[in-house]
Amino acid sequence: MTPETARPHIDIHPEVAAALEAGTAVVALESTIITHGMPYPDNNAMAARVEEIIREEGAVPATIAVVDGRLKVGLSAAEREALAQVSGAMKLSRADLAFAVAQGRTGGTTVAATMIAAHLAGIGVFATGGIGGVHKGAETSFDISADLDELARTPVIVVSAGAKAILDIEKTLEVLETRGVPVIGYGTKVMPAFWSRTSPYAAPLTLDSAEAIAGFHRTRGALGIVGGMLVANPVPEEAEIPAEIMQGHIAAAQADAGKNRVTGKDVTPYLLSRLLEITDGESLRTNIALVENNARLAARIASAL
Repeated sequence: MTPETARPHIDIHPEVAAALEAGTAVVALESTIITHGMPYPDNNAMAARVEEIIREEGAVPATIAVVDGRLKVGLSAAEREALAQVSGAMKLSRADLAFAVAQGRTGGTTVAATMIAAHLAGIGVFATGGIGGVHKGAETSFDISADLDELARTPVIVVSAGAKAILDIEKTLEVLETRGVPVIGYGTKVMPAFWSRTSPYAAPLTLDSAEAIAGFHRTRGALGIVGGMLVANPVPEEAEIPAEIMQGHIAAAQADAGKNRVTGKDVTPYLLSRLLEITDGESLRTNIALVENNARLAARIASAL
């Protein structure tokens, strides 16, 4: 239920509001993948297809974004189309979500900001591509995504294809363990690496059904354990880029980022854009496939809760 203090700032789409009122399954979706992750019109087409998949699974999609200072929980088709074409949108996390609302700005919500908004609206499941995490070289740059702390504090199940492979997956897992965040490999004992089905690292936990994941979440709540859960869902085999190939592409993109002095929030969008060029579009096709796959699983988990 949305707190009274937040209500003046939030617009919940009528379809989402009706589903929440009726107890129907709802799945939150982030919007940085629209504003920063893919070029137009691929971004809007992808977002529309992901919403369609969620509906096919019997749930209601709620794409979250800030539009002209309004925190939107669920977008109309026209709003989504307009957001897909916005230039200069902010990339919003916990630190600047309220800033964008207060200043009347427009921005895409990261994993952290989407979790905050989903929880405010009473949505317990969220599908994304990959979470942020510990960047390579963080021992000197201290570049660690706010997504990890949000997973530790906000009780939302996040379904992703693991941490983005441009990150230091090993250190990301260590931070999540320290923060007490359960990381569940869905049908796998090995952590996926976003574009690739495998990485060198074991999945801390493994569950094989949406019902089992929902049951784990309920048990955590019954025991008074706060915070979210991360479900690592491997990209479909037919869509993956093998890890040994992707590693070379990532190294080249990271070298370019270093040469161009790309830092902070600009790193991930730069690398994704550069990888799109290096792979001649293959990384985008895989990205779309994994987001669709995650949406399907998230809808099934939401229905099982």
